[in-house]
Amino acid sequence: MAVRRVVPNVRSEDAETAEDNRVFYGLLGFEEVMNLGWVMTLAPPGAPTAQLTFMTTDKTAPVSPDLSVEVDDVDTLYAAVRASGAEIVHPLTDEEWGVRRFFVRDPGGRVVNVLSHL
Repeated sequence: MAVRRVVPNVRSEDAETAEDNRVFYGLLGFEEVMNLGWVMTLAPPGAPTAQLTFMTTDKTAPVSPDLSVEVDDVDTLYAAVRASGAEIVHPLTDEEWGVRRFFVRDPGGRVVNVLSHL
């Protein structure tokens, strides 16, 4: 199993605050690469794995994750995490925006969104 990228998920009060973040981080060289209304991802041109995500609330999960980890084989990792006894916060799910993901709580209480693109 290989990690492809790690992205911090920054909670945003509302869509207007997310837009303010888009403008501010644009000054630092980031551009919008995804925007679903409730979640927006920014990345610098030429460095697609250096990303920041801003979200109001997660559309399908009971909580919003603190960070996202993209892996090459989410199914194998899901089985390993379940076998470890870690708390699964959101079950393995195929999402309409093209990812297969689950949420797990780390020992410090942070919620990690683990995903692979479909």
